[in-house]
Amino acid sequence: MGVTLHTSDGWPSADLLCPGVGRGPDDGHALVPPLVQTTTFVRRGIESKATHQYSRVSNPTVSALEEALGSLEGTLPAACFTTGLAAETALFLALLRSGDHVICGRSVYGGTTRLLRDILQPLGVRCSFVDATRPEQIAAAINEHTKLVFVETPANPTLEITDIRACREAIRGSNAILAVDNTFLTGALQRPLDHGADVSVYSTTKFIDGHSVALGGALVTRDATLLDRFRFVRKCTGAIQTPFNAWLTIQGVKTLPVRLRHQSETARQIAEWLSGRDEVCALHYPGVGDERSVALLEEQQSGVGGAVVSFDIRGGYEAADRFVSALTLCTLAEHVGSVETLITHPASMTHADVPADARAVVGITPGLLRLSVGLEPAEDIIRDLAAGFAASQRRTSEEGAARCAASA
Repeated sequence: MGVTLHTSDGWPSADLLCPGVGRGPDDGHALVPPLVQTTTFVRRGIESKATHQYSRVSNPTVSALEEALGSLEGTLPAACFTTGLAAETALFLALLRSGDHVICGRSVYGGTTRLLRDILQPLGVRCSFVDATRPEQIAAAINEHTKLVFVETPANPTLEITDIRACREAIRGSNAILAVDNTFLTGALQRPLDHGADVSVYSTTKFIDGHSVALGGALVTRDATLLDRFRFVRKCTGAIQTPFNAWLTIQGVKTLPVRLRHQSETARQIAEWLSGRDEVCALHYPGVGDERSVALLEEQQSGVGGAVVSFDIRGGYEAADRFVSALTLCTLAEHVGSVETLITHPASMTHADVPADARAVVGITPGLLRLSVGLEPAEDIIRDLAAGFAASQRRTSEEGAARCAASA
């Protein structure tokens, strides 16, 4: 199938494989697409034009994943890479030269910020970091040298929603490309290209794989010229996805809509529960406690908030440390999108390389925690979080009593 199928309630179908991917005579009509684990392909003659020649350029298993990811957004096959950062690197190398200018949302994955500030800026690429939720800041930052506007929505880890159509309008009249990191929602919940983006950017390591087994990244576009450029950069840098990781990721794609439906429904229940906790001084989840996001949630995110919840715990770093140390079901890990529920402390993990003052501006406080909801029942996750809050409070009380006793 060349386009994504949907169920009666609007969710993407789990059947995302395209014609010719598996089930062909050459593989015995295999139900599961075959893993083509080879570096090289046989040529029939000097003048022959083979579909695949060398796996640094293309591979049948990688192509199968690219078709599936293209189907999610109803577009051309994706270009797949070894990691999400490899995909971003290819995007930047394809579009930017010394003297060019890029505008980046200030709330993005920490690795994106590091790549721009520490690698590209020393090479002569100028970067402006703006509040992408305010399109007027993008419009004000545009100049004749601006080649790329990069935003992430929902933002990592504060889950701010950026209006993609408004960003498109803000750069109207310029030659800038609009790229949207859609890792947290995937094409199952949000299709940035439908809202004016030129490129959708993914770490397929996260929700698309979904099982914490395969690194990967992808760029999706409807512009054939851009796609050719991405693949040329990939060929030159050797950053193509590996066949085995592509094969593993294909298995994850098959269950993506089912997983995200359950995880998103559970995440909303947890967000609503957290909104009533005295220990939480700030909650971040689209549609819960944030009226501004409701309209965009319905229009841009198919009415679904996604599977990630962030919250700021009272007491800062020490309270956050006590909280995560008390959890038994939720696992402390620098990751999102797995079938297991994972919790991350962004200030010391994903965004540790971002300067403290820059973290503070976007709301990444010492007490901020990011919860990536897995497939466990909501009541089990809530019970674990409640135990974490209780243990944190008990330790605080015990420490306070000890200090009083010591001073007596």
